[in-house]
Amino acid sequence: MTDNSADNPFPVRAVATRIAAWIDKLGVVWVEGQLTQINIRPGARTVFMVLRDPAADMSLSVTAPRMLVDNAPVKLVEGVQVVVCGKANFFTGRGTLTLRLSEIRAVGVGELLARIERLRQLLAAEGLFDPRLKRPIPFLPNMIGLVTGRASAAEHDVTTVAATRWPAVRFAVRNTAVQGPTAVAQIVKALRELDSDPDVDVIVLARGGGSVEDLLPFSDETLCRAIAACRTAVVSAVGHEPDNPLCDLVADLRAATPTDAAKKIVPDTTAEQRLLDDLRRRSAQALRNWVGREERALAQLRSRPVLAEPLAALAARADEVHRARSAVRRDIARLIDVQAERVGHLSARLATLGPAATLARGYAVVQTVGSSGPAVLRSTDDAPSGTRLRIRVGDGAIAATSEGPADGG
Repeated sequence: MTDNSADNPFPVRAVATRIAAWIDKLGVVWVEGQLTQINIRPGARTVFMVLRDPAADMSLSVTAPRMLVDNAPVKLVEGVQVVVCGKANFFTGRGTLTLRLSEIRAVGVGELLARIERLRQLLAAEGLFDPRLKRPIPFLPNMIGLVTGRASAAEHDVTTVAATRWPAVRFAVRNTAVQGPTAVAQIVKALRELDSDPDVDVIVLARGGGSVEDLLPFSDETLCRAIAACRTAVVSAVGHEPDNPLCDLVADLRAATPTDAAKKIVPDTTAEQRLLDDLRRRSAQALRNWVGREERALAQLRSRPVLAEPLAALAARADEVHRARSAVRRDIARLIDVQAERVGHLSARLATLGPAATLARGYAVVQTVGSSGPAVLRSTDDAPSGTRLRIRVGDGAIAATSEGPADGG
């Protein structure tokens, strides 16, 4: 190959021969897969088949002697799981790769269960079974997506029971293969179509019971991951109560049977009506009880004296106020009388002791009249002869002139 270049290309035969030599070095290999496209021609000594990987979109062309196929430990039909031993051959004439089988073994139930258990542990470790990832199922879905076999009992059970419980329910049905080599691809395609439909509120994956081999597509890794990737809630109703494929663990809700799925996702009209009637009755009774309690509370409040006779307290206080006012008036009048009498006595005493009374008894007040104003005459020396005098008596005043001190004065 070191001499190969654009100027020195190899002929096709040289490349084909080298590829065949490289592939021949692979030797004998053991392979597990599903058989599909089994072509048994009458009288032919070679049977042509395809060995498919159920977990990936990959396959190999295989050939086997007619005798090996006829004597296989299990009937070779499409979808059967087998373990084969063969040697890879590259046919240089057509440039094709074929696995020539030398031994065919059936995959036992124990091996299938062990493989499913390994896949279950893998998906669990990745968190696909985590309850926190489960999407809620709508209480009353407007449209239910249903993936099931054509004209199957599962389809009849789901649609009939759901329509009986809620007549207005609608379905978007996708009929697919539910077993065999094409089941996984068809179911995944239907799931994606329904998940992309905005009118679909929940998707039901339904199938009746069967053997482990029949239910094998529902434990397929591709299908499990497709369910986990759905944005719409998925209900798994595969098989009967004992059956437990891996899709039950990935789905948002597991139903024991298709009938059970219809009961879980569609409410019962009769039961809901009874519930509404009961809630309405209980609400009305609760309202009546509340009104009764409030009426009794109001009656108790109204029976209290302050509310039964609200003016009684004011009337009682009014009498007290009236009595208090009368007492105050009486006390004030008495006080005024006492003070008036006292003022009278003081006035009489004042009048008796005052200068007017003294003047009335014949006394007089003599004042000198000068430029500085009147001044009471207190001494004869203050009134020499010629001093003008003002003499005040009880009924008035007279003017006089002093002639000096009187003799013998």
